[in-house]
Amino acid sequence: MSWFRKNKNKKKKPKNETAAELPASEEIESFQPAETEPSPSDQAEDPPSPEAGIEASDEEPQTVAGDEDPSRQIQVQSLSEIEQEKTGYFKRLRQRLAKTRQSLSSGFDRALAGKKKIDDDVLEELEELLITSDIGVQTTMELIERLSKAKVADVSEVKQILRDEILSILGSQPSVAEEVHAKPHVVLVVGVNGVGKTTTIGKMAAAAKASGKKVLIGAADTFRAAAIEQLAIWAERAEAEFVRHRANADPAAVAFDAVSAAQARGCDIVLLDTAGRLHTKVNLMEELKKIKRTVAKQLDGAPHEILLVLDATTGQNALSQAKLFDEALGLTGLALTKLDGTAKGGIVISICSSLNIPLQYVGVGEQIEDLRPFDAEQFIDALF
Repeated sequence: MSWFRKNKNKKKKPKNETAAELPASEEIESFQPAETEPSPSDQAEDPPSPEAGIEASDEEPQTVAGDEDPSRQIQVQSLSEIEQEKTGYFKRLRQRLAKTRQSLSSGFDRALAGKKKIDDDVLEELEELLITSDIGVQTTMELIERLSKAKVADVSEVKQILRDEILSILGSQPSVAEEVHAKPHVVLVVGVNGVGKTTTIGKMAAAAKASGKKVLIGAADTFRAAAIEQLAIWAERAEAEFVRHRANADPAAVAFDAVSAAQARGCDIVLLDTAGRLHTKVNLMEELKKIKRTVAKQLDGAPHEILLVLDATTGQNALSQAKLFDEALGLTGLALTKLDGTAKGGIVISICSSLNIPLQYVGVGEQIEDLRPFDAEQFIDALF
């Protein structure tokens, strides 16, 4: 998302203009679909209940001493500061990929030890190494074929050739779609349970807030125990607006009210959390489609992005998840988390080679700055 990288100076609104200044009871009433109005969902699909209330965080973020309003200021960085930030992130990325890098390096050393030329035995060992690193069978076969055709005379060149070939794969993924200049910009975040959706949303919200955006988070995961409370903590940390319903409420109703609240409060970005579900459960995937339709009826063109969060430790299963979610919803991007917890970081290469969906973010730790836009060259430099 290009808004993830941009800093903008957001205009202040008079305090009496936003819906956030209304008393909670009046504000809740204004965001509910009226009983006499058409339902945002299909009538046959159990439309969002008008009885479901919203609990929203309406308070203005506290102003830091000496700053008039830090959330509205443009963050200006010198070139040296930007370079220091890039260097710092590359260090963290390299540290977090240590397990994968050590696995590959030791494997290369073992396969090439004492060899003077590339024969079938060496190629076989390299093939096994790449597959066990979760690069995938098809991608591995392509890499081995390219290496074989390269007719390497010196085994010392093998690693460089593989590095160049992998970089070409990472760089060939489709580009991220251009930013849709809509206000609010609605992002639907999906994925199975345990992949890190809530944490990813919190980090995205914090980054957007730091760039001067006004963010609202909608807690549409109403079924998992403590999911709403966990997301509320992240919203508070990120100083983001927050919309929730009671537990077990209709997720589509939460999405509808979150977009309504964002429109009323002049928010720039809406991040919608959704319930984790197995991608093989048809009825649960249908529920996601309902949320998508509901949001589209509320705001033309929404959701503007559908981001699938994947867990790097699940390996090749992540590919099947992505394919099925894409068939159901039409994904616009991927976020790959927990790369620091696996020695099989080759899943990044497999994803870029196998899917026609841009890898937008990689997560390499628990800190907010550990979720960053994916950079192919930086990733391959940290891996090798």
